[in-house]
Amino acid sequence: MDSAPATLILAQAAPDAILQMAPLAMILAVFYFLLIRPQQQKAKEQEEFVKGLKRGELVVTASGLYGRITELKDEDVTLEIAPNVRVRYERSRISAAAKAGNAGKAE
Repeated sequence: MDSAPATLILAQAAPDAILQMAPLAMILAVFYFLLIRPQQQKAKEQEEFVKGLKRGELVVTASGLYGRITELKDEDVTLEIAPNVRVRYERSRISAAAKAGNAGKAE
């Protein structure tokens, strides 16, 4: 048997396989840069925010509760949500810093 035709067929098949994989690689790259990477950056920013919490800050919890931090521990915080009303919250559930004008307004 002559091995020249088999070598010719294998040589032509390799570039075709690479060309077939190119669209999949492009789709994965787009998903990474448009979905995965921004989500990872946002999670990192949130983690840094939670680590930097200080006593006396006005914050909003993930459930929408406004309060002032009165005590910080490793895993939880104590929020004063009204005069002499304090609740404990998991530290990771603090979602953002509150603007001073928003806290305490009942509409």
